[in-house]
Amino acid sequence: MVRSEGHLDRVMTEIRRVPGLVLFTLVEPKIRAALEARCAALGLPVIAVLDPVLDGLSRALGRRVLAQPGGQHALDEAYFHRIEAINWTQEHDDGQSVADWEAADVVLVGVSRTSKTPTSFYLANRGLKVANMPLVPDVPLPAEVLALRRPLVVGLMVQPERLVAVRRSRILGDSGSYSSAYVDPDHVREEISHARRLFADRGWKVIDVSRRSIEETAAEVLHLVQERVAG
Repeated sequence: MVRSEGHLDRVMTEIRRVPGLVLFTLVEPKIRAALEARCAALGLPVIAVLDPVLDGLSRALGRRVLAQPGGQHALDEAYFHRIEAINWTQEHDDGQSVADWEAADVVLVGVSRTSKTPTSFYLANRGLKVANMPLVPDVPLPAEVLALRRPLVVGLMVQPERLVAVRRSRILGDSGSYSSAYVDPDHVREEISHARRLFADRGWKVIDVSRRSIEETAAEVLHLVQERVAG
């Protein structure tokens, strides 16, 4: 976020106080040259960490590097599209407002602690409107969810042993109240079996999140979205 000589002055104050190797991603020529000159005067090495990446992309794509700082923060159409998706996703988290879920791009369904919410928001940051629905034992899904046609519905599956471990960890770090069934291995296996049958009966795509990070799960959802569009 260094955008001016004044910003650089504050950075250099810290560098002089705690000198060392300086790694930077500045692209604005004047500020970059000033940083390099000041570090050279202090005898400090500097490395422009983005230069090899940008040079490689420039050669591979045949495009000139524009050296435009802050481009990722541009308030363009894509930015507002992401904000709209994030707001929509927040309003439809954890089974909220099911009446208008037909407007979703993706709907995630899974038992408790299958990372539905964080995966939803990760996808929303990619511009997708995502709703998610928890599977609660002995509570049927709303008819609106079963009737969905437009959204891609994805069931999140997890191995019972992994789910028990995650839930036990959750209980240790949470002051909320949980029933003994929440971490009972037999009950958890029944939950998973019910979810598996539901996903199969509905013909929904399934992702096993047992050993996947949120980013990996989201990447698989995006792949399914692209497959659906292409198909």
